[in-house]
Amino acid sequence: MSSIISTILTLFITLPFLGLLVIFLIFKLVTKNTRKSVHKALDYTTVLFIFSVHFLILTIWDKSLFWLIILIMIVIAMMFVLVHWKVKEEIIIKKVMKGFWRFNFILFFLVYISLTLYGLIHRAFTFTFST
Repeated sequence: MSSIISTILTLFITLPFLGLLVIFLIFKLVTKNTRKSVHKALDYTTVLFIFSVHFLILTIWDKSLFWLIILIMIVIAMMFVLVHWKVKEEIIIKKVMKGFWRFNFILFFLVYISLTLYGLIHRAFTFTFST
């Protein structure tokens, strides 16, 4: 049983788009609301994209930069709190966290796409020119 769960988890971390699609479809069936389903799917798959970026970096450069990912997320959170405070003159934690988490989705989604393309091109060139 634990190997099945491990396999499913590995599949979703390797292919976070699959996790995004599955979570969207589940929420779509439950809520019958497309907009709410998209938002929930984005919120829940952010973690998948963060770990996917970590493992892509580990695969491409054979180095763990998870500490840098966490540091970047902390700096982004600090910037969100500061901007929210400057604009609203008070901090509403729920809104700050929602904006922070959605921004992280966009950031890690784009980084995932970029690293995937870079990894494919890098491996193609190293394979082509190493022979």
